[in-house]
Amino acid sequence: MADAWVYILRCADGSLYTGWSTDVHRRLAAHAAGRASKYTASRLPAELVFAAPMRDRASARREEARIKALDRVGKLALIASSRSTPDRALT
Repeated sequence: MADAWVYILRCADGSLYTGWSTDVHRRLAAHAAGRASKYTASRLPAELVFAAPMRDRASARREEARIKALDRVGKLALIASSRSTPDRALT
């Protein structure tokens, strides 16, 4: 199992939220309960649209920063490409 994950949520308003976690299932539950982020708490429900396993926490933080630097089109392209790459999906 991966030591960390980077993920993207699509919020109810259509916006995209990028984050990382060592336990993505727990983090998603926290988002759903409105406890993980002020940003997502006001934009629920949020749907997981991308998740990628990372080697370690540092890698996850770097990938999160790289994704956050992308524009919306770049993030949507990343999401679309992950759907055709099963090894990048959350299992």
